[in-house]
Parts: sequence; C-alpha cells; structure tokens
Amino acid sequence: MEQWRIFILDHHDYLMPFVSRINANGVCAYASRTLLFLRSNATLKPLVIELSLPGFSRRTTSSRVFLPASQGTGAALWQFAKAHVTANDSAHHQLVSHWLHTHAVVEPFIIASRRQLSVMHPIHRLLHPHFKDTMHINALARNLLINAGGILEQTLFTGEISMELSSELYKEWRFNEQALPADLLKRRLALQNPAHPSGVELLFPDYPYGADGLEIWQAIKTWVTDFCTVFYKDDDSVRYDVEIQAWWSEIRNIGHGDKAHEQWWFNMTTISELVETLTTLIWIASALHASVNYGQHAYAGYPPNRPVQCQRFIPREGTPLFAEFLRDPDKFYVDMLPGRFQMTLGIALTEVLSRHTSDEVYLGCRPLNWTDNKEVKQKFKKFNDALQEIEKKIVQRNRNPELKNRCGPAKMPYKFLYPGTSNTRARGGLGAEGIPNSISL
Repeated sequence: MEQWRIFILDHHDYLMPFVSRINANGVCAYASRTLLFLRSNATLKPLVIELSLPGFSRRTTSSRVFLPASQGTGAALWQFAKAHVTANDSAHHQLVSHWLHTHAVVEPFIIASRRQLSVMHPIHRLLHPHFKDTMHINALARNLLINAGGILEQTLFTGEISMELSSELYKEWRFNEQALPADLLKRRLALQNPAHPSGVELLFPDYPYGADGLEIWQAIKTWVTDFCTVFYKDDDSVRYDVEIQAWWSEIRNIGHGDKAHEQWWFNMTTISELVETLTTLIWIASALHASVNYGQHAYAGYPPNRPVQCQRFIPREGTPLFAEFLRDPDKFYVDMLPGRFQMTLGIALTEVLSRHTSDEVYLGCRPLNWTDNKEVKQKFKKFNDALQEIEKKIVQRNRNPELKNRCGPAKMPYKFLYPGTSNTRARGGLGAEGIPNSISL
C-alpha cells in the first residue's frame, strides 16, 4: 500500500443502492470490488474479488470473497466471480465512461457554440470539426440505445435503471477533472512533476493509455495554445470577448446548469483558462472517445470473455445449486450467461460502435481551405507533424517486448490512441486505428 502497488476496481458503493431493484427484474447482480497488485514488470495481478448483496436492512450487506485459483472447484468459482465483475464493468463502461463522459457532456458545449459563437469567430472555427455528427449520433442513441426498452436496457444487467444510474453518476462529474493529467492524478496513476511537459509523471511507464494519451494531450494543448495566441494577445482580450463570455456563461448556467454554482469552473478571464478549456473539450471529443469506443468489439465481441449480465448467482456450498455446479462447471457457466438473443444483440452493438465511418476525418487532418491565415496553417502543420512523430513512438512501444501491457497475452497491440494522420492509411473499417476528430459514432 505504501508503495502504491495495490489498485482497486470499485463497482461497489455506487451500485449498492440499486442492486435490489436490478435483481427484482430477473438478473443476478452483485456490487463488486477487485483488488489488483502491480508487479515488478508493470502488469497487474488480481488478488481478490469481493461480491456484495444488500442485507435484510439498509445498513447491512452480505459479501463473499473469492481468491484466484488455477484448477478444481476454486478455479471455476474464480471464473464465475470474474464474470460478475465484468458485467459490472461493462455497464459502467457503456453508461458512464462512454455515454456520459463523452457523448452526453459534450452536447451543451456544441449547443452553446452554435448559439453564441458566430461562424467567423476563431474559436468556432477551431472547434467546428470536433463537433461533426455528434448531435446526430446522440439523437440516434436516444431513439435506439438509451431509450426505454432500448438496446442497452435489453443487454446490460442494469436494465430499466440504466439511465437513472448514469444520471446519478453525473453528479460526480467535474469538467476540470476531464483533462487527462488531472484524471490520472485523481486516479492515483500519476504524480505531479513540473519537469514533464504535461506536468505529471506516470506511476509506471508501461501504461498504454497514459503513455500515449499524455503525448496526444500535450500535442493538442500545444496546437490550441499556438492557435489562441494568434487571436488573443493578452488576458483582457479573452475577458472582453463578448462571444466567448456568452458561450461560457451558457455552458455553465444552462447547458450544465445543475452545476452552475460549483467552484471548480474556470472563470474564463485568462488565455490559460481558455486554452485549458479548449484542450479538454477537444481531448474528450477526439482521443478520449476513441479510446473507449473503437476497441469494444475486440474485447466484448465474444460474450463469454466479457459478459454484460449474469443469469445466476454463484452457488454456495451445501446447496442443490452447488451440487448442480459440481456435476458440470462449464455448463453452469454457460447457463450463467445471457440468452442467445441478448448476446447476439450485444455482439452486433459492439461491432457497429467499433466501426469507423468511411468519411471519417481524423485528428490533425482538415481540408486546407478551412482558414486563409498563413500563421494558423503553419501552426496546424506543426500539430500534424507532432502527431506523426507520436505514431512512430507508438509503433516502437508496441514492438518493445519489455513493455508487457502493450500487447498482452492475446498479442493485440494497443492502437486506440494511434492518431492515424497518414494519408496512405486505410480509412474506415472494424477496429481500424485512428483518432476521429469528433464523437461521430
């Protein structure tokens, strides 16, 4: 603990108030905690899984603890416990990491930009490609995915309380913590280090999302800084920009109005605050969304690897259910999984979500006629060049056998944050690499 080598995957506290209602609808769900140990080679070893159910009163819980095992009854029970954890994690991924933290929270920024920034305003021109198709895809999601009786309610274990759970966790959302360095610090995966360009240093370098992400973050921030300094010469030029002030006021007071009085909002009176805001917004719309969306089919396209719900609780010794489990553990596990229709629907969903569109525009790539400002064009080329250098580094990291987390046992190289700026790269397709400019799927 003192060496920061114990990590927790925590799906306990936020789920416990909902577990009884979830299980009343025919699924078998626990609230889980998983402890993992950071080994010397930077890989994480699961130590223990705790699965909890509400007790007979609101203040009590019933918990079971499972330990890793490689053979016999213990190995089967460990497999069952992992299935329940991944069901928790799958729902949190779709409802919070994906829908809430990218699609949903960006909407107020898009609406405010359309309403408050004229099309000739430089910040409108900067942000315009990062809003491509987002409102359209969100409208489709409300009709097909997150609506009552929609695909997520039919597949995820959270069922009809899915959006209620997402809305509850929105209460914990803070815009300033969506900046990658702040997020890594909050999750104790990095330490402050002013010597690094991003201001933070990873707790362990072999963390693909963190290593690639910080370089992408810094490239975006450098581009945004270069762009803003062309049009804003001092802090007063931000403070007295009536369109920017109206834009920021609408975002705070209307778009995210239920958080209007939070103290963590930027005042939007300095160039640095504008730069941090725009960098964070572009990061969310491009790299963050790419990292949580386009790899879903690779991990969840085979339902036994990542169940989205379980139809059975883990049996207790001495019960008829435990005897059934002993007779055929593999059949018991298959029976624990969702039905054929639900699994097929889940496979189809992950395939659609993981497929790049054929007309996608990637980070660092824009039509040459988007501006006639020569200085801006030079700065944008600098941004594109930086992303191409990052691509080379990612390829080198993925080839380094000492970095155990870059490919993993399945030998799948980590390319969720590979920018994809090369004009010769194949566009579109399932699992294709590349960071789209916007949340377009």
